[in-house]
Amino acid sequence: MHCLPHPNLSDSINHNFVQAEVEGGVYLDDLPPGATIQVQTLNHSYLLVNRGEGKALISGHPRFCPQPTLVTVDGSNWGGSMLKLSFIGRGMCMEFRHPAHRTITTSKIVEIRQV
Repeated sequence: MHCLPHPNLSDSINHNFVQAEVEGGVYLDDLPPGATIQVQTLNHSYLLVNRGEGKALISGHPRFCPQPTLVTVDGSNWGGSMLKLSFIGRGMCMEFRHPAHRTITTSKIVEIRQV
C-alpha cells in the first residue's frame, strides 16, 4: 500500500508521496489491533490504540479527546485536501473523524513512536 511516483500526477504531488516515505511513518492498517503509538505534533501529544478497520482510541487533545475516544483515522495530509489514506507520517497533519466534532486535522507531526 506504499505510494510510488505516478506519471499522471504533478511533480509536487509525487514529491510529497516520496518525501512521506523518506520522513517515515506508519500505516495504521499494518499495526495489529491493540498496538499503541504516540504521535507528537507541534501542539499536542496523542496516544492512539489501534482498534482495527481504521478505528483507534485517541487521547491527548484537551478539547477534542482529553479521554480516550473512538475515532476513525482517515490518514495524513500535507496541509491541503490530498490525503494519504491510513498513513500517519512525520511532517504531515493527521486527520481523524471524531463522533461529536467531525473531522479533526492536527498540526504537523514531528515524531511517531510505538509504545
